[in-house]
Amino acid sequence: MSVTICQSMGFVVSALGIGGIIASTCMDQWSTQDLYNNPVTAVFNYQGLWRTCVRESSGFTECRGYFTILGLPAMFQAVRALMIVGIVLGILGLLVCIFALKCIRIGNMEDSAKANMTLTSGIMFIVAGLCAITGVSVFANMLVTNFWMSTANMYQGMQNVQNRYTFGSALFVGWVAGGLALVGGIMMCLACRGLIPEESRYKAVSYNASGRNISYRTGPYKVGSGYEPETKTRKNAGYEEAARSEDGRRSYPSKYDYV
Repeated sequence: MSVTICQSMGFVVSALGIGGIIASTCMDQWSTQDLYNNPVTAVFNYQGLWRTCVRESSGFTECRGYFTILGLPAMFQAVRALMIVGIVLGILGLLVCIFALKCIRIGNMEDSAKANMTLTSGIMFIVAGLCAITGVSVFANMLVTNFWMSTANMYQGMQNVQNRYTFGSALFVGWVAGGLALVGGIMMCLACRGLIPEESRYKAVSYNASGRNISYRTGPYKVGSGYEPETKTRKNAGYEEAARSEDGRRSYPSKYDYV
């Protein structure tokens, strides 16, 4: 029962994590304009992985996609690739995990096959979570570097050169989603151990004797005094002598034979 609960909880947590990774990848608020020095502005800029948007004070929002691939920074493209790989692995892991659930019986599938599928899906979830966490962390590192460069330029009198950008909500969603996928994958790997059928480690070996079966019977061991065997021997000797007399007649020992 505990294995089923662990597997089901791992599936639910992993599904939430993969859904969060997809949501964070599609969100536009990966980086938002820093309003620390200019809290009142008519234009607010924010950027995502696929497009950049401008929101005016009137409420009108205009977004424009990145129409180039080679013109983007290499780290930016790496973040895209990591998030896409995480989504693909997560979706494949969910499909495999559905067939590996112990509460779902498909044909004559054995528990060993379900255990292998559970382990495979768990590894996929772990890799997907690591890809999401790595991609979000790399993008956050880029934002920190650009932020301090913009701050240095601002103190040098070049305030209007470029705007400063800080962390957007998509980064926090990506971190949480990657952590959920990682935890769900670990739970699936733990559930795999309970699905493996227990096999006897020691095999019984029978040995058959090649010859005839010989049985030995042991009797009770009697302990007597030291004089008893000697007396019995002398009595038996007296009877034998009487039986083997010369005249062939049956004779009985006299009273002197017992002395």
